[in-house]
Amino acid sequence: MNHLQKITIEYLEFCQYQKRLDPKTLKAYRIDLRQFSDTVRAENILSITPTLLEEYIKTLHLTYKPKTAKRKIASLKAFFHYLEYRNYIEINPFNKIHIKFREPIILPKTIPLQTMEQLLVIMYKEYAHATTTFRKKNCLRDVAVVELLFATGMRISELCSLKREDVNLTSRNILIFGKGSKERHIQIGNDAVYQILLEYCNAFSEEIDACGHFFVNQSMRPLSDQTVRRMIRKYSALASIDLHITPHMFRHTFATSLLEADVDIRYIQEMLGHSSIHITEIYTHVAMAKQRDILTTKHPRKDFRV
Repeated sequence: MNHLQKITIEYLEFCQYQKRLDPKTLKAYRIDLRQFSDTVRAENILSITPTLLEEYIKTLHLTYKPKTAKRKIASLKAFFHYLEYRNYIEINPFNKIHIKFREPIILPKTIPLQTMEQLLVIMYKEYAHATTTFRKKNCLRDVAVVELLFATGMRISELCSLKREDVNLTSRNILIFGKGSKERHIQIGNDAVYQILLEYCNAFSEEIDACGHFFVNQSMRPLSDQTVRRMIRKYSALASIDLHITPHMFRHTFATSLLEADVDIRYIQEMLGHSSIHITEIYTHVAMAKQRDILTTKHPRKDFRV
């Protein structure tokens, strides 16, 4: 093991135990730094020059999409900031490099509200007509999952990691642990959503108590994100919905719908758990696209014959 590899391990431990970074962030750092180490073939950290870094960054831009390249460069910058902080290097080579990104705006994919309603209608129908107790309980849980995703805009990882004590149905409050273990509270405002969650809680009380997680299967194990994805595909097929719906699209639909209803973007930022308002602002592009469509197709001027 060379000098660079040893320091990389030390840095990752620092990120894990002192910075307390999210496991997914740690995994990304580990992958990005290993890739850097394998590519530059530098055994000593002092041999890494601005020129060498520029060549590596050029390779990243040629290989990856802007968003991925930006993340990998950010991982590397954080690592070199640590090296400077620990006095492994006197001058940070990134100080001599000018990096500029032209990252294309990729609009988040949302679920049309008519399609959202269509999905819920078929789910409630399946629940109402379930012929066995096992199937009825599964349908109930599935409806509760989709209703909560749409009602709160939470991430699928946040939903699957919900604990029993995080859900207070008396006060209709959900405690969500987001990225970087940041906490936020979301209220259940809709009565129908509250009722289905209450029904689910009563039906699955034994499984929830045994597992500790809020969403569980009938084998008393936590619900996985793969299970949720399969479940959404199943009901989409039953409803003859052609759109490929992913769990994250409920989050996008939640945010966009609130923005279109003139909710202040800072409230939406807080409800989504975004660390920066700039992340939330992507939804303004979606709202503008909707506005453009409305004004193009609905404005009466289109029917004038001048």
